[in-house]
Amino acid sequence: MAGIMSKTFCAVFLMCCVFIRSSATVYNVGDDSGWTTGVNYDNWSGGKNFTVGDSLVFNYGAGSHTVTEVSASDYSSCSTSNSISTDSSGSSTVQLKSPGTRYFVCGVMGHCAGGMKLAVSVGPSSGGSGGSPSSPTGSTTTTPPSSTTNTYGSGSSSIVVVPSLAVVAVLGSALFLWGF
Repeated sequence: MAGIMSKTFCAVFLMCCVFIRSSATVYNVGDDSGWTTGVNYDNWSGGKNFTVGDSLVFNYGAGSHTVTEVSASDYSSCSTSNSISTDSSGSSTVQLKSPGTRYFVCGVMGHCAGGMKLAVSVGPSSGGSGGSPSSPTGSTTTTPPSSTTNTYGSGSSSIVVVPSLAVVAVLGSALFLWGF
């Protein structure tokens, strides 16, 4: 009986140690509404802690909107004349690769002025705890742009395999052999 219990314990222990939640989060901008007019993106981003490694997924009708990354001053004036990057594919994913504030607007005439714009403050990678406030701080510092791609990510986080799986396996084997 003790042998079966120790084998079961080891198996459960190993399964629990193999998978952990990654600190990277995939945010679907606007949630179910997506990237469109009539959504308050300040409210949407409020309370979210964006950190390095996270992704923003913009879902919208191809050709009906754009995701245009701009500077802080262009964000304030809804100007796209000096854009950092732009995409109109219908599904745009932006990787948040460094700390700082990132600014996005829709480049379609009147959409940004109507509220279709998003500013996110990206904090350093949190390693799974905490994060920085997501509301814009008024800082005019922008981060170097990362490429805007049209790859689609789903869900809110990813699962990763712990790199030290060998250590866990050795530990589990030792417990098994010692009869625990």
